Amino acid sequence: LTLSLCALSPEDVLSKDAGECAICLEELQQGDTIARLPCLCIYHKGQVFLRMDVKFTSCIDEWFEVNRSCPEHPSD
Repeated sequence: LTLSLCALSPEDVLSKDAGECAICLEELQQGDTIARLPCLCIYHKGQVFLRMDVKFTSCIDEWFEVNRSCPEHPSD
């Protein structure tokens, strides 16, 4: 999927834990704000958190600053 075909949906809040974010490798937990791509992949959105003393912000926004496809479907 390309960025032009893979626009972000409105922000959602997870209603249950959903595994690992493929960008930051942190768990997607109930209550996290996420962005859901048209391919149905989900990533952290609109939050700041620390992992090993490194500050991350919205995973998917940072990803799309340098990439043009879904992290899990780069050839789509």
